[in-house]
Amino acid sequence: MVDHFRAGSLGWVLGDHSAKTFEPLWAIVGAWQCYFYVTDGWSVYPGFMPAGDQIVSKTYRTRVESENTRLRHYLARLHRKTLCYSKSEEMLRHSIRLLLHYLRFWDVPIPV
Repeated sequence: MVDHFRAGSLGWVLGDHSAKTFEPLWAIVGAWQCYFYVTDGWSVYPGFMPAGDQIVSKTYRTRVESENTRLRHYLARLHRKTLCYSKSEEMLRHSIRLLLHYLRFWDVPIPV
Protein backbone atom coordinates (compact mmCIF):
# COMPACT_ATOMS: atom_id res chain seq x y z
CA MET A 1 0.00 0.00 0.00
CA VAL A 2 1.27 3.45 -0.86
CA ASP A 3 0.15 7.03 -0.44
CA HIS A 4 -0.11 8.70 -3.82
CA PHE A 5 1.25 11.96 -2.40
CA ARG A 6 4.19 10.70 -0.30
CA ALA A 7 7.04 8.34 -1.02
CA GLY A 8 7.29 5.07 0.85
CA SER A 9 5.10 2.10 1.62
CA LEU A 10 2.26 2.31 4.11
CA GLY A 11 1.85 -1.43 4.44
CA TRP A 12 2.83 -4.72 2.87
CA VAL A 13 2.29 -8.46 3.18
CA LEU A 14 4.29 -11.43 2.06
CA GLY A 15 2.49 -14.40 0.55
CA ASP A 16 0.66 -15.83 -2.42
CA HIS A 17 -2.25 -14.31 -4.38
CA SER A 18 -4.99 -15.44 -2.04
CA ALA A 19 -7.60 -13.83 0.17
CA LYS A 20 -5.74 -15.21 3.20
CA THR A 21 -2.69 -13.14 2.24
CA PHE A 22 -4.69 -9.96 1.60
CA GLU A 23 -6.73 -10.21 4.81
CA PRO A 24 -4.07 -8.79 7.22
CA LEU A 25 -3.37 -5.91 4.84
CA TRP A 26 -7.07 -5.13 4.52
CA ALA A 27 -7.34 -5.07 8.33
CA ILE A 28 -5.00 -2.06 8.25
CA VAL A 29 -6.36 -0.37 5.12
CA GLY A 30 -10.03 -0.92 5.94
CA ALA A 31 -9.61 1.07 9.17
CA TRP A 32 -8.63 4.17 7.16
CA GLN A 33 -12.19 4.58 5.82
CA CYS A 34 -11.11 5.76 2.37
CA TYR A 35 -13.60 6.99 -0.20
CA PHE A 36 -12.15 4.82 -2.96
CA TYR A 37 -9.29 2.42 -3.67
CA VAL A 38 -7.23 2.34 -6.87
CA THR A 39 -6.35 -1.28 -7.64
CA ASP A 40 -5.04 -3.57 -10.34
CA GLY A 41 -8.29 -5.54 -10.48
CA TRP A 42 -7.11 -8.55 -8.49
CA SER A 43 -10.09 -10.91 -8.09
CA VAL A 44 -9.78 -10.97 -4.27
CA TYR A 45 -10.53 -7.25 -3.74
CA PRO A 46 -14.33 -7.30 -4.25
CA GLY A 47 -14.64 -9.71 -1.31
CA PHE A 48 -13.19 -7.03 0.98
CA MET A 49 -13.95 -3.62 -0.54
CA PRO A 50 -17.43 -2.11 -0.51
CA ALA A 51 -19.16 -2.21 -3.91
CA GLY A 52 -18.36 0.84 -6.00
CA ASP A 53 -15.29 1.87 -3.98
CA GLN A 54 -12.75 0.16 -6.28
CA ILE A 55 -11.23 1.95 -9.28
CA VAL A 56 -9.29 -0.40 -11.56
CA SER A 57 -6.66 1.69 -13.33
CA LYS A 58 -3.03 1.42 -14.35
CA THR A 59 -2.80 5.19 -14.70
CA TYR A 60 -3.14 5.85 -10.98
CA ARG A 61 -0.99 2.89 -9.93
CA THR A 62 2.30 4.42 -11.10
CA ARG A 63 3.29 5.21 -7.50
CA VAL A 64 2.80 1.56 -6.48
CA GLU A 65 4.79 0.29 -9.44
CA SER A 66 7.62 2.76 -8.77
CA GLU A 67 7.82 1.58 -5.14
CA ASN A 68 7.89 -2.06 -6.29
CA THR A 69 10.66 -1.22 -8.76
CA ARG A 70 12.65 0.57 -6.05
CA LEU A 71 12.39 -2.43 -3.70
CA ARG A 72 13.51 -4.82 -6.46
CA HIS A 73 16.40 -2.46 -7.25
CA TYR A 74 17.75 -2.52 -3.70
CA LEU A 75 16.98 -6.16 -2.81
CA ALA A 76 18.29 -8.68 -5.33
CA ARG A 77 16.19 -11.38 -3.67
CA LEU A 78 13.03 -9.63 -4.98
CA HIS A 79 14.10 -9.81 -8.64
CA ARG A 80 11.93 -12.06 -10.74
CA LYS A 81 14.80 -14.17 -12.06
CA THR A 82 17.83 -14.27 -9.82
CA LEU A 83 20.20 -16.61 -8.03
CA CYS A 84 19.93 -14.45 -4.89
CA TYR A 85 16.88 -15.67 -3.04
CA SER A 86 15.81 -16.01 0.54
CA LYS A 87 15.92 -19.51 1.93
CA SER A 88 13.97 -18.28 4.94
CA GLU A 89 10.73 -16.30 4.89
CA GLU A 90 11.76 -14.74 8.19
CA MET A 91 14.98 -13.36 6.68
CA LEU A 92 13.05 -12.00 3.70
CA ARG A 93 10.66 -10.20 6.07
CA HIS A 94 13.60 -8.72 8.03
CA SER A 95 15.31 -7.60 4.82
CA ILE A 96 12.18 -5.85 3.56
CA ARG A 97 11.54 -4.17 6.94
CA LEU A 98 15.12 -2.95 7.15
CA LEU A 99 15.08 -1.58 3.60
CA LEU A 100 11.73 0.20 4.08
CA HIS A 101 13.01 1.73 7.32
CA TYR A 102 16.17 2.94 5.59
CA LEU A 103 14.30 4.38 2.60
CA ARG A 104 11.94 6.29 4.89
CA PHE A 105 14.35 7.60 7.56
CA TRP A 106 17.78 7.33 5.82
CA ASP A 107 18.98 5.51 8.90
CA VAL A 108 19.96 1.94 9.70
CA PRO A 109 18.77 0.89 13.16
CA ILE A 110 21.61 -0.68 15.12
CA PRO A 111 20.73 -2.74 18.21
CA VAL A 112 22.47 -1.61 21.36
